Amino acid sequence: MDEHELRKQAHDLDVTVWVGKSGISAVTDELFDQLKERKLVKVKFHRSARGGTTVEELTDQLADEVNAQIVETRGNTAVLFKR
Repeated sequence: MDEHELRKQAHDLDVTVWVGKSGISAVTDELFDQLKERKLVKVKFHRSARGGTTVEELTDQLADEVNAQIVETRGNTAVLFKR
């Protein structure tokens, strides 16, 4: 599936994973499980999760942890795709 098609599908997705002050390690297992159930998952990063990093940096780390591909990041939200 191409990236354009994935972005179209991601547009209507609801956020199902929220990253807060506990950081990405607190949501890794949940995200992994969700990616097994569906191919796209939308993640929202609260301001408290970011600290001194960017949403893009956090998304890169999270994608590496769960072996997922980043479809897009927009604002405080990212969409990940199960490889």
